[in-house]
Amino acid sequence: MKKFGLNTRNKRRFRVLTIDSNHNYAIAPNRLCQDFYASQPDQVYVGDITYVPTTEGWLYLATVIDLYSPWVIGWSMDAHMTTTLVNDALFMALKKRNPGHGLVWHTDRGSQYASDSHKALLKEHGIVQSMSRRGNCYDNAVAESFFHSLKTELTHHHKFETRSQANQAIFEYIEVFYNRQRLHSNNGYMSLVDFENQLLLNEMSA
Repeated sequence: MKKFGLNTRNKRRFRVLTIDSNHNYAIAPNRLCQDFYASQPDQVYVGDITYVPTTEGWLYLATVIDLYSPWVIGWSMDAHMTTTLVNDALFMALKKRNPGHGLVWHTDRGSQYASDSHKALLKEHGIVQSMSRRGNCYDNAVAESFFHSLKTELTHHHKFETRSQANQAIFEYIEVFYNRQRLHSNNGYMSLVDFENQLLLNEMSA
Protein backbone atom coordinates (compact mmCIF):
# COMPACT_ATOMS: atom_id res chain seq x y z
CA MET A 1 0.00 0.00 0.00
CA LYS A 2 2.87 2.36 0.82
CA LYS A 3 4.48 1.63 -2.54
CA PHE A 4 1.35 2.66 -4.45
CA GLY A 5 0.42 5.57 -2.18
CA LEU A 6 -2.70 3.89 -0.79
CA ASN A 7 -4.32 4.72 2.53
CA THR A 8 -6.91 2.86 4.55
CA ARG A 9 -10.24 4.37 5.49
CA ASN A 10 -10.30 4.61 9.26
CA LYS A 11 -13.20 3.00 11.07
CA ARG A 12 -15.49 5.06 13.21
CA ARG A 13 -17.44 3.84 16.17
CA PHE A 14 -20.41 1.90 14.82
CA ARG A 15 -23.75 3.02 16.20
CA VAL A 16 -26.57 0.49 16.13
CA LEU A 17 -30.04 1.76 15.29
CA THR A 18 -32.46 1.46 18.18
CA ILE A 19 -35.50 -0.49 16.98
CA ASP A 20 -38.88 -0.22 18.67
CA SER A 21 -39.40 -3.72 20.04
CA ASN A 22 -41.83 -2.58 22.75
CA HIS A 23 -45.06 -3.47 21.00
CA ASN A 24 -47.93 -5.90 21.34
CA TYR A 25 -47.39 -7.82 18.11
CA ALA A 26 -46.59 -11.54 18.26
CA ILE A 27 -42.91 -12.45 18.01
CA ALA A 28 -41.64 -15.20 15.72
CA PRO A 29 -39.14 -17.77 17.05
CA ASN A 30 -35.44 -17.50 16.28
CA ARG A 31 -35.02 -20.17 13.59
CA LEU A 32 -31.40 -19.36 12.74
CA CYS A 33 -29.75 -19.29 16.19
CA GLN A 34 -26.73 -17.58 14.61
CA ASP A 35 -26.35 -20.25 11.92
CA PHE A 36 -25.76 -18.01 8.91
CA TYR A 37 -24.99 -20.73 6.36
CA ALA A 38 -27.13 -21.36 3.27
CA SER A 39 -26.13 -23.98 0.70
CA GLN A 40 -28.22 -22.47 -2.10
CA PRO A 41 -29.59 -19.03 -3.02
CA ASP A 42 -33.09 -18.09 -1.90
CA GLN A 43 -33.17 -20.32 1.18
CA VAL A 44 -32.68 -17.69 3.87
CA TYR A 45 -32.97 -13.90 3.69
CA VAL A 46 -32.03 -11.50 6.50
CA GLY A 47 -33.24 -7.92 6.87
CA ASP A 48 -32.58 -4.86 8.99
CA ILE A 49 -32.86 -1.06 9.11
CA THR A 50 -30.19 1.59 9.57
CA TYR A 51 -30.04 5.35 9.21
CA VAL A 52 -27.81 7.85 7.43
CA PRO A 53 -27.55 11.50 8.52
CA THR A 54 -28.13 14.32 6.05
CA THR A 55 -28.56 18.07 6.50
CA GLU A 56 -32.28 17.54 5.80
CA GLY A 57 -32.57 14.87 8.50
CA TRP A 58 -32.26 11.09 8.74
CA LEU A 59 -32.51 8.84 5.69
CA TYR A 60 -33.60 5.34 6.69
CA LEU A 61 -32.39 2.31 4.74
CA ALA A 62 -33.97 -1.16 4.88
CA THR A 63 -32.11 -4.05 3.24
CA VAL A 64 -32.71 -7.68 2.30
CA ILE A 65 -29.66 -9.96 2.06
CA ASP A 66 -29.52 -13.51 0.72
CA LEU A 67 -27.38 -15.50 3.15
CA TYR A 68 -25.91 -17.65 0.39
CA SER A 69 -23.78 -14.90 -1.22
CA PRO A 70 -24.56 -12.60 0.76
CA TRP A 71 -26.05 -10.42 -2.01
CA VAL A 72 -28.11 -7.31 -1.15
CA ILE A 73 -31.12 -8.31 -3.25
CA GLY A 74 -33.62 -5.79 -1.92
CA TRP A 75 -33.47 -2.34 -0.41
CA SER A 76 -35.64 0.70 0.25
CA MET A 77 -34.95 4.24 1.51
CA ASP A 78 -37.27 6.84 3.02
CA ALA A 79 -37.40 9.77 5.41
CA HIS A 80 -39.49 7.70 7.84
CA MET A 81 -38.93 4.32 9.47
CA THR A 82 -42.26 2.69 8.62
CA THR A 83 -43.64 -0.72 7.78
CA THR A 84 -43.84 0.42 4.15
CA LEU A 85 -40.05 0.86 4.20
CA VAL A 86 -39.41 -2.81 5.06
CA ASN A 87 -42.25 -4.10 2.89
CA ASP A 88 -40.87 -2.28 -0.16
CA ALA A 89 -37.38 -3.71 0.43
CA LEU A 90 -38.70 -7.25 0.75
CA PHE A 91 -41.02 -6.88 -2.23
CA MET A 92 -38.06 -5.78 -4.37
CA ALA A 93 -36.18 -8.95 -3.38
CA LEU A 94 -39.18 -11.18 -4.07
CA LYS A 95 -39.80 -9.62 -7.46
CA LYS A 96 -36.13 -9.93 -8.41
CA ARG A 97 -35.57 -13.51 -7.22
CA ASN A 98 -39.04 -15.16 -7.10
CA PRO A 99 -38.11 -17.63 -4.32
CA GLY A 100 -40.21 -20.72 -3.67
CA HIS A 101 -42.40 -21.23 -0.63
CA GLY A 102 -40.57 -22.04 2.59
CA LEU A 103 -38.05 -19.21 2.39
CA VAL A 104 -36.88 -18.22 5.88
CA TRP A 105 -36.96 -14.46 6.58
CA HIS A 106 -34.93 -13.38 9.62
CA THR A 107 -35.02 -9.91 11.20
CA ASP A 108 -35.01 -8.26 14.60
CA ARG A 109 -38.17 -7.76 16.67
CA GLY A 110 -38.93 -4.26 15.43
CA SER A 111 -42.56 -3.24 15.12
CA GLN A 112 -42.18 -2.86 11.35
CA TYR A 113 -41.32 -6.55 10.96
CA ALA A 114 -43.89 -7.71 13.52
CA SER A 115 -46.74 -5.65 12.06
CA ASP A 116 -49.89 -7.18 10.59
CA SER A 117 -49.09 -5.64 7.20
CA HIS A 118 -45.66 -7.25 7.05
CA LYS A 119 -46.95 -10.63 8.22
CA ALA A 120 -49.62 -10.52 5.52
CA LEU A 121 -46.89 -10.05 2.90
CA LEU A 122 -45.02 -13.05 4.29
CA LYS A 123 -48.14 -15.21 4.30
CA GLU A 124 -48.96 -14.25 0.72
CA HIS A 125 -45.57 -15.52 -0.46
CA GLY A 126 -45.27 -18.57 1.80
CA ILE A 127 -42.40 -17.13 3.81
CA VAL A 128 -41.41 -18.48 7.24
CA GLN A 129 -40.65 -15.69 9.72
CA SER A 130 -37.74 -15.74 12.15
CA MET A 131 -36.70 -13.09 14.69
CA SER A 132 -33.63 -12.36 16.79
CA ARG A 133 -33.66 -12.46 20.55
CA ARG A 134 -34.33 -9.16 22.27
CA GLY A 135 -31.34 -6.81 22.18
CA ASN A 136 -28.93 -9.35 20.64
CA CYS A 137 -27.28 -7.84 17.55
CA TYR A 138 -25.23 -11.02 17.00
CA ASP A 139 -28.44 -12.85 16.05
CA ASN A 140 -28.51 -10.74 12.87
CA ALA A 141 -24.77 -10.38 12.36
CA VAL A 142 -24.81 -10.56 8.55
CA ALA A 143 -27.11 -7.54 8.23
CA GLU A 144 -25.09 -5.66 10.84
CA SER A 145 -21.88 -6.50 8.97
CA PHE A 146 -23.23 -5.01 5.75
CA PHE A 147 -24.23 -1.79 7.52
CA HIS A 148 -20.77 -1.60 9.05
CA SER A 149 -19.21 -1.88 5.58
CA LEU A 150 -21.59 0.72 4.17
CA LYS A 151 -20.75 3.22 6.88
CA THR A 152 -17.01 2.51 6.99
CA GLU A 153 -16.58 2.61 3.21
CA LEU A 154 -19.11 5.30 2.29
CA THR A 155 -21.33 7.30 4.59
CA HIS A 156 -18.79 8.16 7.31
CA HIS A 157 -16.69 9.89 4.64
CA HIS A 158 -19.41 12.07 3.14
CA LYS A 159 -21.55 14.93 4.37
CA PHE A 160 -24.83 14.65 2.52
CA GLU A 161 -26.74 17.89 2.07
CA THR A 162 -29.98 16.21 0.99
CA ARG A 163 -31.67 12.83 1.35
CA SER A 164 -31.71 12.60 -2.44
CA GLN A 165 -27.94 12.96 -2.53
CA ALA A 166 -27.50 10.23 0.08
CA ASN A 167 -30.03 8.02 -1.71
CA GLN A 168 -28.06 8.19 -4.96
CA ALA A 169 -24.73 7.47 -3.25
CA ILE A 170 -26.14 4.46 -1.38
CA PHE A 171 -27.80 3.15 -4.55
CA GLU A 172 -24.46 3.26 -6.37
CA TYR A 173 -22.65 1.66 -3.42
CA ILE A 174 -25.07 -1.28 -3.28
CA GLU A 175 -25.84 -1.91 -6.94
CA VAL A 176 -22.56 -0.92 -8.59
CA PHE A 177 -19.85 -1.53 -5.98
CA TYR A 178 -20.94 -3.90 -3.20
CA ASN A 179 -22.82 -6.48 -5.29
CA ARG A 180 -20.72 -6.40 -8.45
CA GLN A 181 -17.20 -5.14 -7.73
CA ARG A 182 -16.29 -5.52 -4.08
CA LEU A 183 -14.29 -8.68 -3.31
CA HIS A 184 -15.52 -10.72 -0.35
CA SER A 185 -13.13 -12.87 1.68
CA ASN A 186 -15.87 -15.37 2.61
CA ASN A 187 -16.36 -16.07 -1.10
CA GLY A 188 -12.71 -16.70 -1.88
CA TYR A 189 -12.23 -13.03 -2.78
CA MET A 190 -14.85 -13.12 -5.52
CA SER A 191 -17.53 -10.52 -6.14
CA LEU A 192 -21.06 -11.51 -5.16
CA VAL A 193 -22.25 -11.62 -8.75
CA ASP A 194 -19.31 -13.84 -9.78
CA PHE A 195 -19.89 -16.11 -6.79
CA GLU A 196 -23.53 -16.71 -7.71
CA ASN A 197 -22.71 -17.06 -11.42
CA GLN A 198 -20.18 -19.75 -10.52
CA LEU A 199 -22.97 -21.75 -8.89
CA LEU A 200 -25.05 -21.53 -12.06
CA LEU A 201 -22.11 -22.67 -14.20
CA ASN A 202 -21.46 -25.60 -11.86
CA GLU A 203 -25.12 -26.66 -12.04
CA MET A 204 -25.12 -26.43 -15.84
CA SER A 205 -21.98 -28.56 -16.15
CA ALA A 206 -23.12 -31.16 -13.60
